Amino acid sequence: MSARRVLFLCSRNRLRSPTAEQVFGAWPELEVDSAGLADDAETLLSAEQLDWAELIVVMEAAHRRRLQARHRRRLRGKKVICLDIPDHYAFMQPELVALLLKKAGPLLR
Repeated sequence: MSARRVLFLCSRNRLRSPTAEQVFGAWPELEVDSAGLADDAETLLSAEQLDWAELIVVMEAAHRRRLQARHRRRLRGKKVICLDIPDHYAFMQPELVALLLKKAGPLLR
Protein backbone atom coordinates (compact mmCIF):
# COMPACT_ATOMS: atom_id res chain seq x y z
CA MET A 1 0.00 0.00 0.00
CA SER A 2 1.34 3.42 -0.87
CA ALA A 3 1.68 6.16 1.72
CA ARG A 4 -1.25 8.50 2.29
CA ARG A 5 -0.40 12.13 1.54
CA VAL A 6 -1.64 14.44 4.31
CA LEU A 7 -1.44 18.23 4.25
CA PHE A 8 -1.80 20.14 7.54
CA LEU A 9 -2.94 23.76 7.38
CA CYS A 10 -3.15 26.59 9.91
CA SER A 11 -2.89 30.35 9.60
CA ARG A 12 0.82 31.14 9.52
CA ASN A 13 2.48 27.69 9.43
CA ARG A 14 4.55 28.55 12.52
CA LEU A 15 3.01 26.54 15.38
CA ARG A 16 0.14 24.12 14.84
CA SER A 17 0.62 22.75 11.32
CA PRO A 18 4.43 22.40 11.60
CA THR A 19 3.89 20.56 14.91
CA ALA A 20 1.44 18.22 13.18
CA GLU A 21 3.95 17.71 10.37
CA GLN A 22 6.64 16.78 12.93
CA VAL A 23 4.37 14.46 14.93
CA PHE A 24 2.85 12.56 12.02
CA GLY A 25 5.93 12.70 9.78
CA ALA A 26 7.38 9.81 11.79
CA TRP A 27 4.33 7.59 11.16
CA PRO A 28 4.80 4.81 8.64
CA GLU A 29 2.38 4.90 5.68
CA LEU A 30 2.08 8.71 5.87
CA GLU A 31 3.71 11.41 3.80
CA VAL A 32 3.07 14.80 5.36
CA ASP A 33 3.47 18.46 4.55
CA SER A 34 2.24 21.70 6.07
CA ALA A 35 1.46 25.24 5.02
CA GLY A 36 -0.34 28.39 6.10
CA LEU A 37 -3.30 30.24 4.68
CA ALA A 38 -2.38 33.77 5.82
CA ASP A 39 -0.49 36.03 3.43
CA ASP A 40 2.40 36.23 5.92
CA ALA A 41 2.70 32.46 6.43
CA GLU A 42 6.16 30.90 6.76
CA THR A 43 5.19 28.53 3.95
CA LEU A 44 2.21 29.84 2.00
CA LEU A 45 -0.13 27.15 0.68
CA SER A 46 0.61 26.35 -2.97
CA ALA A 47 -1.48 24.80 -5.72
CA GLU A 48 1.13 22.02 -5.94
CA GLN A 49 0.57 21.11 -2.29
CA LEU A 50 -3.18 20.94 -2.81
CA ASP A 51 -2.78 18.78 -5.89
CA TRP A 52 -0.36 16.47 -4.01
CA ALA A 53 -2.54 16.00 -0.90
CA GLU A 54 -5.07 13.19 -0.55
CA LEU A 55 -6.28 14.45 2.83
CA ILE A 56 -6.24 18.05 4.05
CA VAL A 57 -6.38 18.72 7.79
CA VAL A 58 -7.17 22.24 8.99
CA MET A 59 -6.96 23.46 12.57
CA GLU A 60 -10.04 25.75 12.65
CA ALA A 61 -13.36 26.15 10.83
CA ALA A 62 -12.14 29.55 9.60
CA HIS A 63 -9.27 27.80 7.82
CA ARG A 64 -11.72 25.50 6.02
CA ARG A 65 -13.80 28.51 4.91
CA ARG A 66 -10.73 30.39 3.66
CA LEU A 67 -9.45 27.28 1.88
CA GLN A 68 -12.80 26.72 0.14
CA ALA A 69 -13.15 30.39 -0.79
CA ARG A 70 -9.71 30.49 -2.43
CA HIS A 71 -9.29 26.99 -3.82
CA ARG A 72 -12.74 25.51 -4.38
CA ARG A 73 -11.88 23.93 -7.77
CA ARG A 74 -8.68 22.29 -6.50
CA LEU A 75 -10.56 20.75 -3.56
CA ARG A 76 -12.90 18.66 -5.72
CA GLY A 77 -12.76 15.07 -4.56
CA LYS A 78 -10.50 15.89 -1.60
CA LYS A 79 -11.40 15.25 2.00
CA VAL A 80 -10.97 18.26 4.32
CA ILE A 81 -11.07 17.60 8.06
CA CYS A 82 -11.23 20.28 10.76
CA LEU A 83 -9.62 19.47 14.13
CA ASP A 84 -10.97 22.51 16.02
CA ILE A 85 -7.62 23.26 17.66
CA PRO A 86 -7.34 26.97 18.59
CA ASP A 87 -4.16 29.01 18.23
CA HIS A 88 -3.20 28.77 21.93
CA TYR A 89 -0.10 26.61 21.71
CA ALA A 90 3.63 26.87 21.09
CA PHE A 91 5.47 24.77 18.51
CA MET A 92 5.74 21.16 19.78
CA GLN A 93 4.05 22.09 23.09
CA PRO A 94 3.18 18.78 24.81
CA GLU A 95 -0.50 19.74 25.15
CA LEU A 96 -0.68 20.49 21.41
CA VAL A 97 1.03 17.19 20.55
CA ALA A 98 -1.44 15.34 22.80
CA LEU A 99 -4.41 17.09 21.16
CA LEU A 100 -3.14 16.31 17.66
CA LEU A 101 -2.66 12.65 18.55
CA LYS A 102 -6.10 12.45 20.11
CA LYS A 103 -7.98 14.27 17.33
CA ALA A 104 -6.03 13.39 14.17
CA GLY A 105 -4.42 10.12 15.21
CA PRO A 106 -7.54 7.95 14.80
CA LEU A 107 -8.23 9.52 11.38
CA LEU A 108 -4.73 8.79 10.13
CA ARG A 109 -4.32 5.20 11.37
